[in-house]
Amino acid sequence: MTSSRASGRTFPADFLWGSATASYQIEGAVTEDGRGPSIWDTFSATPGKTLNGDTGAVAADHYHRVDEDVALMKDLGLHAYRFSIAWPRVQPTGSGAFNPKGLDFYSRLVDQLRGADIAPVVTLYHWDLPQPLEDAGGWPNRDTAYRFADYARKVAEVLGDRVEIWTTFNEPWCSAYLGYASGVHAPGRHSHADSLAAAHHLNLAHGLGGRAIREVLPDAKLSITLNLHVTRAASTAPEDVDAKRRIDNLANEIFLQPVLEGRYPEELLADTASVTDWSFVHDGDAELCQVPLSVLGINYYSTGLVKKREGEYVPGDGTPGPDGHKSSPVSAWPAADDVEWLPQPGPYTAMGWNIEPEGLTELLVDVHTRYPEVPLAVTENGAAFYDTVAEDGRVHDVDRVTYLHDHIDAVGDAIDKGVDVRGYFVWSLMDNFEWAYGYDRRFGIVHVDYDTLVRTRKDSSYWYAELVRTNTIPTIESAADLT
Repeated sequence: MTSSRASGRTFPADFLWGSATASYQIEGAVTEDGRGPSIWDTFSATPGKTLNGDTGAVAADHYHRVDEDVALMKDLGLHAYRFSIAWPRVQPTGSGAFNPKGLDFYSRLVDQLRGADIAPVVTLYHWDLPQPLEDAGGWPNRDTAYRFADYARKVAEVLGDRVEIWTTFNEPWCSAYLGYASGVHAPGRHSHADSLAAAHHLNLAHGLGGRAIREVLPDAKLSITLNLHVTRAASTAPEDVDAKRRIDNLANEIFLQPVLEGRYPEELLADTASVTDWSFVHDGDAELCQVPLSVLGINYYSTGLVKKREGEYVPGDGTPGPDGHKSSPVSAWPAADDVEWLPQPGPYTAMGWNIEPEGLTELLVDVHTRYPEVPLAVTENGAAFYDTVAEDGRVHDVDRVTYLHDHIDAVGDAIDKGVDVRGYFVWSLMDNFEWAYGYDRRFGIVHVDYDTLVRTRKDSSYWYAELVRTNTIPTIESAADLT
């Protein structure tokens, strides 16, 4: 992979450089110290749901190696660490009693981060719903939103003002559509109506949870992280332009408008009328979804290309689809079976995702133009490749260095265009359980040997540490020589 972008760009002096992880992907220890089962424990233990039958039972064993991992972050010079709290670790059944040992784990982690001058950025939900809540209906059940608010309040009481930024949800799109429509993520259900109800209740939970946090911590910096899609029409034909419009509503507007404007777009309701009457939205709900944000988190990896489908929808067989996700007998896109996703030119990552840094600039500029009063942060960006440890003991991941170089430069382009971007978090700190793809794809800037759990810094980690140290984008070529 080659780069057409120049090195040497300098960022604002107060720009926040960090890395990100998720609890189920790294922690392991799924049955220890009172942790209850999550939907991902159940899903990954079900034959055929994950590649090679992999589960997060051990993952990167972060639960037992947290001291080592915080020391690693300090070596990298990170300003901030974005991690998620496992709801079933701190409240095993999702309601009722909380688990002191689980709460203590995260309290100690926050203290360790503060001691290392690393700002803790907490995500309260990164997909690991307590299984008993799923048994009671999961996110399509309205009560789950209220249980989330109770959980958010308790964590705010325990961690208090030691947390720099409170993020309610990571990528609710994935929870709603991949979990309840296509079923390629936990809990593996197949209902377009349920997926739209889940999306609403995730929005509602964000509003309720955000209010609960601010009841405890009036000055809390509040955020949500969205994986906003950059989707383009395959042609200027009206039917292709309309296909893009419908996908934009399902991917972006269903979250942006309730969270930032307190309303749902009428076009979305009309587009999906064949699936649901939206009666799960009660009077006043849309307004409840909106709570003032301190920063909006944006995750970006690739772009999409759509057109009006010619012919019938063909159910997927589980192989990766051109929309960037595993295919399924049921589409991830409610009321959009007549929209076709098209393959795009490479290069690609190991996930099969196209690499287009310009899409990140486009996205940041678009969101800022619409919501100029809301500061932005890139809360996930990175690439999976098939990394190996070389004979010299290093992991020479030049493709990842190139990817990061070009996308961070694209963030700089957005700042040059007047976008208020406050920080960037590389995904991910270390190799981890990549959901339905198990341990096959590696996103980390630190290599994890899954047999020994030994951490080995990749060239990309040295390159990123140099970026953090100098606040200036290093050359791609320098990565292999940095120590």
